[in-house]
Amino acid sequence: MEGGFWPWYEQARDRAIAHQVPLGELDWLLVEWAGVNRLKLRLHDPDITLGVELALLDGLWQRRLRDRVPVQYLAGMVGWRNFRLQVSPSVLIPRPETELIIDVVAELTAGHQRLKHGQWADLGTGSGAIALSLAENMPEATIWAIDRSPEALVIAQANAQLTGLGDRIRFAQGNWFEPLAAIAGHLAGMVSNPPYIPSQTVLGLDPEVMLHEPHLALDGGPDGLDCLRHLAMTAPRYLMPGGLWVVELMAGQAPAVVALLKDHGCYQSIATYPDLSGIDRFVSAYYQPLARPNFELEP
Repeated sequence: MEGGFWPWYEQARDRAIAHQVPLGELDWLLVEWAGVNRLKLRLHDPDITLGVELALLDGLWQRRLRDRVPVQYLAGMVGWRNFRLQVSPSVLIPRPETELIIDVVAELTAGHQRLKHGQWADLGTGSGAIALSLAENMPEATIWAIDRSPEALVIAQANAQLTGLGDRIRFAQGNWFEPLAAIAGHLAGMVSNPPYIPSQTVLGLDPEVMLHEPHLALDGGPDGLDCLRHLAMTAPRYLMPGGLWVVELMAGQAPAVVALLKDHGCYQSIATYPDLSGIDRFVSAYYQPLARPNFELEP
């Protein structure tokens, strides 16, 4: 293209401002996808090397602005915790706030070897982000990555191979716990970032989300709690006594989910955890069979 990289870069920034797209997304695309040196970009170094044709880069940036395609889908990748994961429109883009669910699990399993050496399920695994981090943080555990979408499982399996954790994770297609019937009653824990956005709210989301991310991973029914209710109702069949139940949820849903777990009567030590913004983002509980009211979690 005429003028070279820097004139294009200034025009791209101006167009981003005009379209109300964060300028940081342009720099991220250049560094993470086009191979631009971050320091040279920051210093406005005239000797910039692009790993792709400028015309191709320009075409992608126009799609970001015109079609509101998320920059992560354009690049086909995203950073999450210490991983670089593949993503596509078949999977939800892993959010930074979800990273903390791994810290919640680590806190709740500290000192409990029976849990850390058991079988775990990441339900609705999507890109596989949660399953990968569970495998990394609990090397003695067996991790199941479950998703009803075969396209999502292709991405999750690719990420498992990319991160070198492919031999630590078992993949199965199906709806929530259903593929785990053979190990019912033996799960040490389940973790899920389920669809939790109310159906009408989904329709009003930013176009980057509403038009491009899979609604299957977003829509939680009329009040956003359909999937959370299902997980609370079905988990007791699959969790072992003392098994851990951990989910992510939407801002404002924590009281309803806590009440839901209390109503079932088989969950103990129910707790909420905030994200970095102080919003109650996660709920945890230990499963306690009703037939054993004095059960105590064994270390």
